[in-house]
Amino acid sequence: MARDGIAGFRYEDVAEVAGVHRASVYRNWPDRDELVVEAVLRYAEELASIADTGDIDRDLADFLLGLAGGLQTPFGRALEQAVQPARQDTTVSALTRILEERQAMLRRRVDAAVDRGELPPVDSALLGELISGPVHVIVNRGTRPFTRVDAERIVAVVLAGIRAGTPCR
Repeated sequence: MARDGIAGFRYEDVAEVAGVHRASVYRNWPDRDELVVEAVLRYAEELASIADTGDIDRDLADFLLGLAGGLQTPFGRALEQAVQPARQDTTVSALTRILEERQAMLRRRVDAAVDRGELPPVDSALLGELISGPVHVIVNRGTRPFTRVDAERIVAVVLAGIRAGTPCR
């Protein structure tokens, strides 16, 4: 998928990479869309998880670094490109589940920080958009790598604004 994108994703290639016969792949995933979703879900499990260490600033910076790292891989770039033009495609629609799961995970982490008093009441979905937007800009431009300093600065600026402002829940 990293090489040919979702449109070029073929059972034969999966079988070759896995070192199995094509029939084995068909037997386990008779529906191509489900095979694509499964491949992306497995990749997403390794990408951009969010910890709850009790330090929301650090946890969000680590999340951004994971997100940037994943977007900079061939697979991440293929996924990012595939999602843009094919919103109507059933495979891509299924893949949006992954993005929704990541957003829900981030919202739960932010809500936990609010419950513990690390943050004032905040619209956690908006916070996620505010911190992840710059990651996509930096990574997609491709002019420089996304660094921990970038992640920490983004988190610091966004959280300073949230902590200084009125609740936006």
